[in-house]
Amino acid sequence: MYPDSEILFPSRCIPHLRGLRGQKWARLVERIAALPDGHEDVLGFSLMMINLASCLTCDLDSYRASLGCCTCARRTIAGFKGSDDDLIALFEDARKEVRAFIKSNKIPEAIAALVRQPEAKPSPPKSRSASKSRSGRTRRRK
Repeated sequence: MYPDSEILFPSRCIPHLRGLRGQKWARLVERIAALPDGHEDVLGFSLMMINLASCLTCDLDSYRASLGCCTCARRTIAGFKGSDDDLIALFEDARKEVRAFIKSNKIPEAIAALVRQPEAKPSPPKSRSASKSRSGRTRRRK
């Protein structure tokens, strides 16, 4: 067993992909790397990498597995024949697929607990026209 190999593309490898392409790619990687693991953009990025690197066909006894996931991912991105725009389009397609799956409500509860939804904006605090004094009586603010 190889200590750096996992079953599917691990999000811990995302920052390692930053300097392999142009500025558009670097900005995408920086943004995704700053997000928590369960964020839908991280999941979309991971799905894109799983597809590009053929993680589903990786065997733990294979040469790819012996390299480790981060090295395999770096080789995959460095060897990609398309442009940064092509990679970003693949990411956007994968993110759409993740969003559609999340909205389908077909997610097992154990998996749903791991997925972080975008947080709702907090509502503004309600103004208080009265407050209680130390004695417990209500007093009006001026």
